Amino acid sequence: MTNADASDARDRDADGRARSARPRDGLGRPLPYDAQGVPRQPEGVVRTPRETVTEAQALLDAGKPFHAHEVFEDAWKSGPEDERALWRGLAQLAVGLTHAARGNAVGGARLLRRGAAAVEEWAVARDADGLYGLDLPGLARWARELAQRVADGSGPVDARTEAPRLAPRPH
Repeated sequence: MTNADASDARDRDADGRARSARPRDGLGRPLPYDAQGVPRQPEGVVRTPRETVTEAQALLDAGKPFHAHEVFEDAWKSGPEDERALWRGLAQLAVGLTHAARGNAVGGARLLRRGAAAVEEWAVARDADGLYGLDLPGLARWARELAQRVADGSGPVDARTEAPRLAPRPH
């Protein structure tokens, strides 16, 4: 099969962009085409920041950090330019947890640290801790602690039990 044949056989959306139609598990790993997968997050949904945080938290609580990353990615791509680094950093945290849960210690630790630095840097530059109810210093601390445990060889983590709290619980 030539490269052109391989690209023609790939799943494509209506605009011709490559999109895998394969079902995926809760951590976003592709499954065989005939397998029952976890419903995918719709792409390109514009949500308010609070809706983004609420939906992402529900997905994290359900042990679906890959899907939470897609929610953050929508906010990153559709939100105001000055908030894109925040949403990208939150997406990196979710992907870092995804990799850590899949057993990819190097990638998980790297993305957790990168996301921690991004959200922390964003919050400090704008004195914006608490924006949309987010606990940005707490998220950065959670990510660095998890990154260290993962890098130290703790093995795959449970995405549900390790999921962060995006916002402090009300008292």
